[in-house]
Amino acid sequence: MTASSARPRLFPLTWPLLLELLLGIGVGIIGTALAARLSDDSGAAFGLSNQVFSALFVLFRVVGAGVSVAVTQALGAGRRNQADAVARATVGASTWLGLGGATVALLAAGPLLRLVNAPPEVAPLASTLLQALAPALLIDALNATMSSVMRAHLRSREALAVVVVIQVVTLVVALLAMPHLGLVGFALACLCGRGMGLALHIVLWRSRLNLRLRATDWWRLERAPLATVLHIGVPGAAENISWRLAFMTSLAAVAQLGALALATHAYTMQFLHVILMFGLAVAFAVEILVGHMVGAGQLHAAHKLVRKSLGLGLVVALVVSTSFALAGPWLLRQFTSDPAIIKLGCTLLWWTVLVEPGRVFNMVVINALRATGDARYPVIAGSASMAIVLAGGSWFLGVHLGWGLVGVWIAYAADEWIRGLLMWRRWATLGWLPHARAAHRRLRLTKAG
Repeated sequence: MTASSARPRLFPLTWPLLLELLLGIGVGIIGTALAARLSDDSGAAFGLSNQVFSALFVLFRVVGAGVSVAVTQALGAGRRNQADAVARATVGASTWLGLGGATVALLAAGPLLRLVNAPPEVAPLASTLLQALAPALLIDALNATMSSVMRAHLRSREALAVVVVIQVVTLVVALLAMPHLGLVGFALACLCGRGMGLALHIVLWRSRLNLRLRATDWWRLERAPLATVLHIGVPGAAENISWRLAFMTSLAAVAQLGALALATHAYTMQFLHVILMFGLAVAFAVEILVGHMVGAGQLHAAHKLVRKSLGLGLVVALVVSTSFALAGPWLLRQFTSDPAIIKLGCTLLWWTVLVEPGRVFNMVVINALRATGDARYPVIAGSASMAIVLAGGSWFLGVHLGWGLVGVWIAYAADEWIRGLLMWRRWATLGWLPHARAAHRRLRLTKAG
């Protein structure tokens, strides 16, 4: 049975993705808590270095943003050979991107942390952790690509199983190593977990996808299949890089407010990450399904799916963010006993109730636009908001006007809503339709040829 004839549904794809994302963020929260037990400076260093790590991970979006769309569209059109060629090509590309990211983390940790105004008491701890995480960054690049291919083949449960193993291994090693090695113990845990995940992905590609990697696949760059990936991936990565740069600028503004503000930001962001995982799981599932539908020419069904999924995501975002805001005092006490941090963190969680519905528009609709081939609009339409509202607003409201972290959160909310409504306007007015028709026509002609 082909992917298109199986008529995949939203929920069977969403729940494994949600659990996968929550497991990843859960280990991050536990890591933050373990670091905070060492000291609040260690907790701030952990949060700051992980933000820089995430910024470097954006490099992989050049491949990751495109591989899922390219593979799902090919499978939807019944082009399994083309899907396999794309999968092989992205492994080699991921190796080189991973090596590049690891090299930057290893050699430029200090300058990167200075760019985000790391406080003097935090910078040495964060630099050591970021350098220790460099090898894990390389393996992360490969795991991210191989997992995307698994999900594109509708193997979400197998992809989830790999993530479970990765996170369990990471957690066990972190619990054993961090009390003795400090923050470096978490880097060791990441390396062990991700190494195990890569081994499992190789096995699953062979047994579930009947796709055996050749030695040359690990380093060779194939121009033709990568061209399809980069058509989606470069604009997708540009959009993500624009957001990441703007967010890192806002993080620099937070660092300007001092170590207490940075620690509060690090702890609160852990809960914000959990909240957004619910909408992100829906967005990833929508991208996979829309990609299959575009490949199969089911454009009306894709339009209906996005509208339904967006409504679901908005409801879930409001319920989950409100629940976290209500539980804020108890949650923050798991990280710190400082009453100032707890009070400010609770205030930020209530502002998050405003942030998250706007973010759902961005996550669900941008992923859907990308799946149709309309990848350039999000970065063109959203770049100004990211630069002016997210980055500039964080400095103006948080530092210049003296509103502190509340001002930064207001900038977050304004940016998400401005970009989100622009994305929804693009979808509702069918601006994506010519791109979807062109993608389906191209795949149909390739199949006929």
